[in-house]
Amino acid sequence: MVNSMNISYDSYRVFYYVAKYQNVTQAANRLMNSQPNITRAVKNLEGALGCRLFVRSNRGVRLTPEGEKLYAHIAPAVEHIQAGEEAVAADQSLQSGMVTIAASEIALRCCLLPVLGEYRRGYPGVRIRVSNHSTSQAVAALRDGLADLAVVTAGDDLPKGLSQRRVRDIQEVPVCGEAFSFLRGRALPLEELSQYPLIGLGPDTVSFRFFSRFFSQHQLPFRLDIETAAADQILPFVKEGLGIGFVPEEFLQELSSPTPVQELSLKDPVPKRSILLLKRERQALSAAARELHRMIMQRRNPEKNLSLL
Repeated sequence: MVNSMNISYDSYRVFYYVAKYQNVTQAANRLMNSQPNITRAVKNLEGALGCRLFVRSNRGVRLTPEGEKLYAHIAPAVEHIQAGEEAVAADQSLQSGMVTIAASEIALRCCLLPVLGEYRRGYPGVRIRVSNHSTSQAVAALRDGLADLAVVTAGDDLPKGLSQRRVRDIQEVPVCGEAFSFLRGRALPLEELSQYPLIGLGPDTVSFRFFSRFFSQHQLPFRLDIETAAADQILPFVKEGLGIGFVPEEFLQELSSPTPVQELSLKDPVPKRSILLLKRERQALSAAARELHRMIMQRRNPEKNLSLL
């Protein structure tokens, strides 16, 4: 039995190219080596295997029956290795690959979407998979290895094993439709605002817990008259005069002008919230994910450049 541990991959690679081209000179050129070195490598392989692999012909060399049997096994292996090397090289050059990112809706619209557009234009060969979740669901997806990165609004404590960076802050404001237009034009106490119907995300969300804490700081309960399943559903309900909602200022910038939805002023403004970029601490990122991570962090608030949570 041949001791394969004594035969290197380079020896089989030399054999592969000599057999493929049936010419030692062409194999040497392809391998960027000298013809004597290629000939020596073939003879060493024949010695290790205990048989001749090539015989000389008028046009170069041809395989012996033993060489043909060996080539039938070696060729697929070498070609698979080459394909793997090329795939890794393509991933590293961002010509291919895939990145998966979990995002809460507010983080997606206020931060991530512009970055993804820029990323797509720069690296069209990389596939992007975005899963739109609540913050807690996005964190769970990242923790369970279903996403490379997560972009979420700050809220609950993170599970162990995840790290976070602050990307930017968002300012949420109360908005109303024509039905509550009489509230515009003055700074409203939160106590007065709480007397009107409120629209927002349900109790199982980070947003609900955030506003509950805000209202509690003013000794007020946070009670919703209408619970929506997603943040982008708040404005349509507000527009129809069903109540007052809190949305990021960016949501208002997306509205066409004129619009029946108007911002209200609070005597005590809503505290700013942060958008965080999360990743697993001990998980190495692919080249595609590393580049997306870099591009997201480039968009952070200038005054937060040194902020690391």
